[in-house]
Amino acid sequence: MNTERRHFVRIAFDAPAQLTTTQHRFEAKVLDLSFKGALLNLPPEAQVPVGAPCLLSVRLNDMEESIAMAAEVAYVQGHHVGLLCRSIDIDSITHLRRLIEVNLGEPHLLERELKALISA
Repeated sequence: MNTERRHFVRIAFDAPAQLTTTQHRFEAKVLDLSFKGALLNLPPEAQVPVGAPCLLSVRLNDMEESIAMAAEVAYVQGHHVGLLCRSIDIDSITHLRRLIEVNLGEPHLLERELKALISA
């Protein structure tokens, strides 16, 4: 039985990031991104509890462009941490939209993603 509940396409994205919780800041590696969250690889010493609020910051290039989202830790499996996006600013969602658009390659797929995001 498939228990997959994901409604948004996740794109593979290999980039460094910072995950900030109320008590710690960790350097992380982004494994994938979607409109509703991210999957990260954290260092072995990182301990983040499920349900913890956090801030994810992903640098997109050598300039000042980045994606920042307020999130919640949805699950932890070993060094992998799944985040659920709780809020994202307009500049970050614009960068994320463009990144997803480039990776999907099909404009109608992006439109479907945006409609799902609005109705979620």
